[in-house]
Amino acid sequence: MSGVNPEGVWIAGGYQSDFARNLTRENLTVADLVAETVTETLRDARIDAADVGVIHVGNAFGQLYTGQGHLGGMPASVLPELWGIPATRHEGACASGSLAVLAATADLEAGRYDCALVLGVELERCVPGDAGTRVMDAAAWVGQEGAEAKYMWPYMFDRIADEYDRRYGLDDEHLWAIAELNIRNARANPNAQTRNRTYGPGSFGPDETANPVVEGRLRRADCSPLTDGAAGVVLLSNRYLSRHPRTVDDMTRILGWGHRTVGLSLSGKLTRGGDDPLVMPHVRATIVDAFERSGIGGVRDLDLIETHDCFTVGEYLAVDHFGITAPGQSWQAIENGDLEIGGRIPVNPSGGLLGGGHPVGATGVRMLLDCHRQITGRAGDYQVPGAARAATLNIGGSTTTTVSFVVG
Repeated sequence: MSGVNPEGVWIAGGYQSDFARNLTRENLTVADLVAETVTETLRDARIDAADVGVIHVGNAFGQLYTGQGHLGGMPASVLPELWGIPATRHEGACASGSLAVLAATADLEAGRYDCALVLGVELERCVPGDAGTRVMDAAAWVGQEGAEAKYMWPYMFDRIADEYDRRYGLDDEHLWAIAELNIRNARANPNAQTRNRTYGPGSFGPDETANPVVEGRLRRADCSPLTDGAAGVVLLSNRYLSRHPRTVDDMTRILGWGHRTVGLSLSGKLTRGGDDPLVMPHVRATIVDAFERSGIGGVRDLDLIETHDCFTVGEYLAVDHFGITAPGQSWQAIENGDLEIGGRIPVNPSGGLLGGGHPVGATGVRMLLDCHRQITGRAGDYQVPGAARAATLNIGGSTTTTVSFVVG
């Protein structure tokens, strides 16, 4: 691992679409969503299209959902001013957006370009729900795992929950408390998918009708929804800023990053991590890499976290892997209110994936944008008071691809 980055890369601004929308019902396509997101991202960042040197697009399942691949070419297709600008699409399942950010930062740090446009985009509601969930099976080890699953990813994360239960004990009430908190946070987020949904008194409990079982111990409240959405950010180097002086009061920096990739098999992960107190030690290593590269001492130096709660157990895992609690003791932070806005370390003040929505290719970019907005005081009704430093954790598959950023 390289040492501390003394400069980082600047986040000039960005845009998130409304994750509650159903683009197919609006008779819109991925091209329309990219056009909207590119235009509004550049506007928020106060950057002309002519200044963009490179484009990176995160997208996981474009061909499988819509039939449209080669999405690196879509920005130039919908915005002629981007014609001729080099662009690449990145795929890493639900971490695709973060991989696009990583590639963009590498371009800027290497001096190849000084201004990068990063997009994450996914349309998932263009097919029926059951078919939409099966599209994502491709992110597992096809033919090697999950043959007995009705729904692949609830099945996989149920196995992670069972591993916690086997090692430390796990009360489902703590998982449902995570769901309730993130849904509650999402009500204050004008772009959250669930902000206007109605939840009854049994929605976060054992009621079989109000909260039916999906796979194993995981119920409807434990699972993030299928989502249409996109997010974008503009990243700048110091060289760009030296040539184009501007105030940095409304900008933030990517201070550090971590990126680890392990094998596809969940069984392989659980076996390799069997002697470690943490269920997924490579996830912890990713987070530590980001901490060390940013020069911070640990979670105590953060004001908030945006993490990957595709399922409630994903956030439960993030709590002890960030070091908020000792291994296996994530329930303590839940019971103590530590994860609330105003708590010791707010987690997913945006509503996360459970409340905010999860267009898989866009999630990593959306997390980064939310951290940027928090630090610049632009998070609105879900603002964490005094936020100055934040971190993300974005995972693809059963933690096969893991990316973390520290923003300040």
